[in-house]
This record gives sequence, C-alpha cells and structure tokens, in this order.
Amino acid sequence: MSTIAPHGLHHVTAIASDPQRNVDFYTRVLGLRLVKQTVNFDAPDTYHLYYGDARGAPSTLLTFFPWRGVPAGRQGSGLATATAFSVPPESMGWWQRHLTGAGLVLDGPRTRDGEEVLTLRDPDGMVIDIVAAPGDTRSGWDGVAGVPAEHAVRGLHSVTMSERLPDATAEMLLGVLGMHLQGEDGDRARFAMAGGGAGAVVDVAADARPRGLQAGGTVHHIAFRAPDQETQARWRRELVEAGLRVTGIVDRQYFTSIYFHEPGGVLLEIATDQPGFAIDEPLLELGRSLKLPPWLEPSREQIARALPPLHVDAPATP
Repeated sequence: MSTIAPHGLHHVTAIASDPQRNVDFYTRVLGLRLVKQTVNFDAPDTYHLYYGDARGAPSTLLTFFPWRGVPAGRQGSGLATATAFSVPPESMGWWQRHLTGAGLVLDGPRTRDGEEVLTLRDPDGMVIDIVAAPGDTRSGWDGVAGVPAEHAVRGLHSVTMSERLPDATAEMLLGVLGMHLQGEDGDRARFAMAGGGAGAVVDVAADARPRGLQAGGTVHHIAFRAPDQETQARWRRELVEAGLRVTGIVDRQYFTSIYFHEPGGVLLEIATDQPGFAIDEPLLELGRSLKLPPWLEPSREQIARALPPLHVDAPATP
C-alpha cells in the first residue's frame, strides 16, 4: 500500500520576464516578502526569486524564473492555469480597493467552491486568484507594501490544473499521491491533501482548449510537501514502483526535490520542508542580497555580471 501523502503545497514556480518588475509587483502590490534572491541552479545566468511569508514557510511560496526576453505563454490544457492565495474573508473588500487602486483589472468577486474569489493578472499575464478562506491561521507578511497585517496574504490557497483528460489526472492524485476528492463544482474537481483547506488544495478543471504554451506568465511546476528527506526517498521509490519516471533527489540548497509529470503533462515536484531559507542568511535579512549554493560560489563574479541589477525595498521599521 502506498504511503505517499503530501502535507500540502510547498511552492509554485512560474516564468516571468523582467525581474525588477516582478519584484515590484509581488512585494509592493501583493505584499509578499522576497525571501530568497538566488539563481536558477540549472541556468545560473537567470535569477530564481522566492516570495512568501516572513520566513518563507512551505505552503506560502511562489517562485519565479525571470527570463529576460521570454515570449508570452498561452493558457490552455496541460498547464497549471491559476495560482490562488488565501486572505481573511473580511479582507476581500480591502483587496478589491487596493488592487483597483494599483490599476489592475479584476474579475469578480464571484463564488466558486463555496468561497469568494477575486481574479487578476500579474504584469506577465499570469492568473492569480485571491480567495477568502475562513480558518486560515497563518500570519502572512506585512513588510514593505503597507498592507495592514489583518489583511495580509496568508499563503498559497490552491492551484488549478487544466486538463483535456481530467480523469487520468484525478486517478494519479487519488491513487498515487494519496489525495482525496473534496468536492465538484461544474467542470472542476477539488482534491485535498491532509485535512484540506488553504494551502492543501489542487483543483482540476476540464479544458478542451489546445495544449497551452509554457513561457512568460505561466506556471513552470507545482511542488508538494514532504516532511523530510527520508520520507521523500521512500515516496520516490513508491512513485517509481507505480511506473512513473522520476528524477533522482536534487539538492536545491533550501530543500531537496524530486520531479515527475502527471498524465496531462504538468510537471510536479515533491520538496522537503527543511532546511529552509535561513540556512545561509539571517531571518531578518532574507532576500536582501544574492545567495549562491556552495557549488556555484566560485563563479559568483561571473554570475553576478550576467544578472541585471535588482532593487529590493527594505522592510519598514516600527
């Protein structure tokens, strides 16, 4: 019997174009904290930017590869087509005013799966949902954006995968990844990890459109949480035994990862909760300067020259 049972979402990684524009939007408009400024370990001439709560806790993280000059992607089947963040239900009016004041065009709010949802697009066209989620006790981040703590984003809520053959994806989520069906709403099915709720939800939507194009403004992959490396290694063996092609365990400095595809083509990852983002800089200084893993440190000067300058606002002091 499979023991695979992710604790929830770990992070979502997406593709952007201009890194400074990306930082400005996610820190100043959405009020997330830039918790790590590093590079794509597989292509170190490009930043890898991590946003989350005050400490970059798993289930709060949205990360980006900002490839300058990347063409715009195209929404369609076989992609993760929306990334949702959780806010307190009483904060939806505040967020509607705040986002409209920032010049964004909003869709909603509307009710979906019994929750109020507000939809917007980031500067690269990536779809972001703001979801009113009762009972989310995560504290969020109230750093540089002037977002009052009581309204701050709590973390990831869910991610939506659009599929031409949703039953095949559902079979993997249920039978291999240990999720359970939480409900259905029209052409959408909701799958939950652990107890479900904000940060532990995957929505699968039936989508007859042609296959999407993964490029600027689209999600690159979705990562789920494993508590530790021992559990991750056991889950990897079980995924291989289930017939999946799974990478070896990859050191991402702040966690270790394995990767595989679901039947519709979305790249999935299982990432460990530890060691976390304070492994190479103090908690109060997260995201302020470029950090490299030990194996890239000898090339720091060359890597830094290839990256555009990046301005990060300092958190306001009381």
